[in-house]
Amino acid sequence: MKTINPRNVVLSVLMFIAAAPCCFVNAQPRTDTVINEGWTVSPISDTNKKAERKPVALPHTWNAAYDDGKRHYNRETMVYRRKLNVTPEMEGRRLFLYFEGVNSVADVYVNRRTAGSHKGGYTAFCIEITDFVKPGENSLEVWAGNALRTDVLPISGDFNVYGGIHRPVRLLITGRDCISPLFYGSPGVLVRQDSVSSERACVTVTTKLSLENRNAGLVLRTTMTDSDGQTVASAETPVNGESMDQRLRIEKPELWQGRENPYLYNIKVELVRDGEVIDCVRQRTGLRSFSVDPGRGFMLNGKHYDLHGFNRHEDFKGVGSAMVRSQHETDMRLVMESGATMLRLAHYPQGETIYDLADENGIVLWSEIALCGPGGYDYTGYVPNVENNARQTLREMVYQKMNHPSICFWGLFNELLAGDEEPLRQYDSPVPFVKELNALCHSLDPTRLTVFATCVDQKYYLGCADLIAWNKYFGWRTSEREAADFFDKARATAEGYPVGVSEYGRGGSIRQHADPLYADEYDFPGKYHPEEYQAACHEGYWAAFKNRPWLWTKTIWQFSDMQSSIKDEGDTPGVNDKGMVTYDRQTKKDVFYFYKANWTSAPMLHLCSKRFTVRTHAVTDVKAYTNLDNATLYVNGKKIGKAAADDIRRVVWKGVELNPGDNTIRITARKGGKTLEDTCVWRVE
Repeated sequence: MKTINPRNVVLSVLMFIAAAPCCFVNAQPRTDTVINEGWTVSPISDTNKKAERKPVALPHTWNAAYDDGKRHYNRETMVYRRKLNVTPEMEGRRLFLYFEGVNSVADVYVNRRTAGSHKGGYTAFCIEITDFVKPGENSLEVWAGNALRTDVLPISGDFNVYGGIHRPVRLLITGRDCISPLFYGSPGVLVRQDSVSSERACVTVTTKLSLENRNAGLVLRTTMTDSDGQTVASAETPVNGESMDQRLRIEKPELWQGRENPYLYNIKVELVRDGEVIDCVRQRTGLRSFSVDPGRGFMLNGKHYDLHGFNRHEDFKGVGSAMVRSQHETDMRLVMESGATMLRLAHYPQGETIYDLADENGIVLWSEIALCGPGGYDYTGYVPNVENNARQTLREMVYQKMNHPSICFWGLFNELLAGDEEPLRQYDSPVPFVKELNALCHSLDPTRLTVFATCVDQKYYLGCADLIAWNKYFGWRTSEREAADFFDKARATAEGYPVGVSEYGRGGSIRQHADPLYADEYDFPGKYHPEEYQAACHEGYWAAFKNRPWLWTKTIWQFSDMQSSIKDEGDTPGVNDKGMVTYDRQTKKDVFYFYKANWTSAPMLHLCSKRFTVRTHAVTDVKAYTNLDNATLYVNGKKIGKAAADDIRRVVWKGVELNPGDNTIRITARKGGKTLEDTCVWRVE
C-alpha cells in the first residue's frame, strides 16, 4: 500500500485554496447592495478647493428646500463623492454601479477616471466599474447637472427639474458570467405576455447575458411560481448566445384584475454552470389582457373596467423629487383611499417603488417620457436636437419598466404644440418625429398601447398613437355643459380613435374660501383660488364624465399640490395648487372627498368647507359628500332636516340660517346600524 505523506496533503490543500478564489467567487450569485449613505455634495465651482462638502444621504437634491414661495430654484452642477472599499472577497468578480436616477445629466468618475455618463434624469443607468477599481479604498464622484439643455429631456414643462442623485444607488457584484445589468438599465430579464386568458397564458422571457466564458456549458433556468411558491411553469435551455428567449405556458392562470385582485406571479431566472447557480435575477408579473374600445372604453380581461384617477408628479414637500419609499407609500395609501383605479405618471418615468406599489395594489399606469410642450415657455416644446435623447429615454423606459403588469399605456408626449396658424407654422413640426417614436415604441413592446396628451386640435396628431387623450380645463359655471359638448365633438372627429381625458381640474387653496361663488373665473392667472371653487369645477366635470363610459380614461390634474417655478397664481408663488391633497399630504381638500364619495362603496360622509371658519353671511348653503342615500343636518343642536344625495353624491341644504358668533354644524348618516358624522364650527362676524 502506498503511504501518503501528510505534508503533501497539507500542501495540496493549500494549493487548492490558493487557486480557488477565481472559480469560487465566480460561482457565487450576485450581491445587490444599496449605497445611499456616506456621500458628500459640493458645488462644482470649487476653484479654491475650500468649498464645504456637505454630508448627505441619498436620494438627494440641492433644491429640496424649494418651498418658500419664491419663483426660483437652482439649475447648476454639483459633485457627489463617496468612498468605496474593494475587499478581497470581490477579487475576480465584476462590479457595477446602478443609478436609478440622476437629474438630469451625470458624469461618473472612479479614482478620477471617467467610468461613464448618462443623459436624462428620470431613467436608470448602469456602469461597470470592474476595470476602474483597485483593492482597498476607491473614490467615486458623480457630477450631476440640471441645467436646461436642448439635447436632454425635458426641454420645457411646468414642473421643476430638481437636480441631484434623486433616486437610490446600488452596487451590484456578479461573477464573470452574469445576467446583464447593462441592457438599457433594465433588470436583464424582460417579460412579454404574448397571450392571456382565463384558460391559458403564454409568456416569453428574454434574458440578456454578459459572458466572458462563452463556451463554458452554461444553462439558463427560468421558473415561474404562484403566490404560494408552487411552480406553474418552467424552462431550462443551454446558453447559446447573449440574448435568450424562453417561452412559458401557464394553464388556468389567476389573472391580475386591477384593484379587485392584483395577483402577482414570481419569476426566477438562474444562470447555471455544472449544476451550480452562478447568477440569479427575480422579477414579478401579473397576467392580464386589456384593450380600449372607442365605444366601451377600457377593457381588462374582457370586462369593462372604468379608469379614473390622477396625474401624479414625483414631488413632496421638504424633499422635492428625492422621495423615499415611505413617501411613495403615503401617496399610494391616499390613492387607494380615494377609490382611484389609475395613475398617469406625469411627465416622466418615476421611481421604481411607485410601479411596484401599483402592481401590488392593482392601479393601472400610464408611464410617459418627458417630451413636454412649453408649459409657459415661448415655443412648441420640440426641437430636433432633442430627438436622440427622446429615443434613448423611450428605450430605457420600456425596457426598465415592461415587467410591471400595472403599465398598460406608454405615453409619447405631453402638450407639444402644432398647428397651421401663426406663429406655430413657423416652428419645426413635431408630428413626423412623434410618428417615429410611436413606431419605435411598438417595436420595443408590441403588447401595450401608445398614447399622447394634447391641448391643441387632435387632427394634427391623428395616427401618431393608438389612443387620444385631452388636457382640457373649463370654468366652474359651465364645466358640465362645456365638458360634455367638447368631448362629444372630440369623439365625433377622432376617426375611430378612442378618446380620453388626460388632464382636467382647477386650483384650490385650503386658506382661501368664498360664499357664495361669484366670479366667472377665479383661476389662471388669478391669485384667488377658493377651495369651494375647485370643488364646484370638479362637480361639473364629473357630472359630464360619469355618463360617458367611452372616455377610456379620466385622470385629474393633479394628485397633490406641487412646485412649479413658472407658476404665479393662487396663494403661493411657484406652486401649482390643483392637487386633491396638499404638498405635504397632510390635508385632503374637499374635492378629495367628492371623488371618494363617487368612487368608493365603504360608507363615508364629509362636511364641506370646514376650514371656512370665519364668515360674513348669516345665510348660507351647507354641502356634504356621501356615498349613502341621504344625510341629516343639525345647526347648534337643532335638526334642520334630512336631504338626499344627488347622482354625483352631493347633499345640499339651501339657505341655512346661522347665528352671530359661533355655530356648531353637524351632519349624520346611517348605514347598517352605524352612524357616521362630521362636524365643524363656523363663526359669523
